[in-house]
Amino acid sequence: MNSAVLSYHDAILYRSGERYRILAGAIHYFRVHPDHWRDRLGKLKAMGANTVDTYVAWNFHQPNPDAAPDFSGWRDLGRFIDLAAEEGLDVIVRPGPYICAEWDNGGFPAWLTGMPGIGLRCLDPVFTAAVERWFDHLLPIIAGRQASLGGPVVAVQIENEYGSYGDDHEYLRWNRRALEQRGIAELLFTADGGTDYYLDGGAIEGTWATATLGSRGDDAVATWQRRRPGEPFFNVEFWGGWFDHWGERHHVRDAGDAAAEVRKMLDLDASVCIYMAHGGTNFGLGSGCNHDGKRIQPTVTSYDSDAPIAENGTLTPKFHALRREFLRAQGIQEVPELALRFLEEPPVLPARSLPLSAGVELLALARAAANPVSSVRPLSFEQLGLDAGMVLYAAETVFPGQPEAPSESALRITGLNDRAYVWLDGVFAGVLDDSTAPEGLTIKGTGVPVRVEILVENLGRINYGPLTGHGKGILGGVLVNQRYTFHWTQTPLPIATWGPAEVEQLPGVEFSAETPADTYVALPDSGKGFLWINGFLLGRYWSVGPQRTLYVPAPLIRAGRNTIKVLELEKPGTVVELRESADLGEADNAEIAEALLPA
Repeated sequence: MNSAVLSYHDAILYRSGERYRILAGAIHYFRVHPDHWRDRLGKLKAMGANTVDTYVAWNFHQPNPDAAPDFSGWRDLGRFIDLAAEEGLDVIVRPGPYICAEWDNGGFPAWLTGMPGIGLRCLDPVFTAAVERWFDHLLPIIAGRQASLGGPVVAVQIENEYGSYGDDHEYLRWNRRALEQRGIAELLFTADGGTDYYLDGGAIEGTWATATLGSRGDDAVATWQRRRPGEPFFNVEFWGGWFDHWGERHHVRDAGDAAAEVRKMLDLDASVCIYMAHGGTNFGLGSGCNHDGKRIQPTVTSYDSDAPIAENGTLTPKFHALRREFLRAQGIQEVPELALRFLEEPPVLPARSLPLSAGVELLALARAAANPVSSVRPLSFEQLGLDAGMVLYAAETVFPGQPEAPSESALRITGLNDRAYVWLDGVFAGVLDDSTAPEGLTIKGTGVPVRVEILVENLGRINYGPLTGHGKGILGGVLVNQRYTFHWTQTPLPIATWGPAEVEQLPGVEFSAETPADTYVALPDSGKGFLWINGFLLGRYWSVGPQRTLYVPAPLIRAGRNTIKVLELEKPGTVVELRESADLGEADNAEIAEALLPA
């Protein structure tokens, strides 16, 4: 094999021997409908970029350990890379195996992190053996498309932001060998935050160290000059926007502010990748979850991230601001007009309001699900072989008291990482989450046996930090005051894989479309739940916001009859609205300013 196309020496980056600078943007194939891949890649090229960057989400390809990884259809990574080449873009691939990316479980399959005693992201033989089996399937797709073989792949990342997690440098060296042994010969690199702390854990000798940061790029360049003096500075994740959590405000970043920070780094001869250039959507149950030390923070369905190319492909003011900086860095003085196809707004369906029909009551639906499993203690999602969705737990217990003199007790749950809906003898008793479950619900008991039913919703697996890989469901137990309740029946609801039989019974609406076009679905008087469009699980909605509409890309719409189905968990609504524009919530640029500061 020929030598790597990219190289560096004396802190200068070269491409095939010529001085070079990477001007890139991140687009994740798993967050963009495949019919839109070419459009979004073309728009990235029009922004002045020469490279596209993508993660590879392991759990997107292999949710089941007993099946080989799937690289067909929406999961056809090779086709995405080939389309990038056709658009004139180089490709940077970040295969992990951990990716963060605000993606469920940081890209790890739940069956992997659920292995008892496994050591994640370290030189644990159980973990590394599983990664090697995954790499055996994945890496040939990347290796065969390397630039030295005439393809577009110019660089491949080792792990991901490891300095934020651990300090097992032997594990990083193993990861490097695993790539090389499977034919990866292009430039390898690590990626970490822009301070000494992150470099201490994540950088290794003999491998290009790149940075991830959204501000103070000049400070990071100075750190690299001190810590990595022979290496060119590459901000492989410039956070030009930010993602949102449910229950918070919508994050935005001023286009001028983002462009000024990019210019600062480019003026210092740095390379830059905009994260995200086009964010896309956390379709289905792909959204991850963070933890602030006190409670979980589930990520919303949209991954628009205030990116220069919006969730629907619209070119924003930030696109034009960053394009000016990219063209300026290439010495292009006159800005050529963009192709008309990129300036046109994507067509949308006409706005309309549709009455939402009634459907099966939530508890009845959960009870009717198949394959209940009995156990003495409550079983986790992992023990049930369920990666996402919900589980209905049921048992019988006694709350102390007398019929003529009820007394108060607490129904408590230990080890609840999500949200639980509680019924007593079929009567709804309340909601618990990870912060309220230890205190519990106050229940009036009469000394008579009661059937307790608890529907636990997986809000998304933690994707960042030391809690990555934590289990889902009831991980501890259910207590009446201080007394455990034993002997449970668990009924999994794998809604991510529901077919027509399951979806058809849900409340819904029908509408017609003359031709497929984008639309935005809102449920203004509903509470929280999941939404399907023509049998495709679009994602979660939640009245706490900030996101008020769900983006429906045109390829999911049919000419003629279309159906929307809703699984409501809290407050059944009466109407579904099709809107002509997105509503991602009230903007807040103060929080993002704080988030972009290095720790």
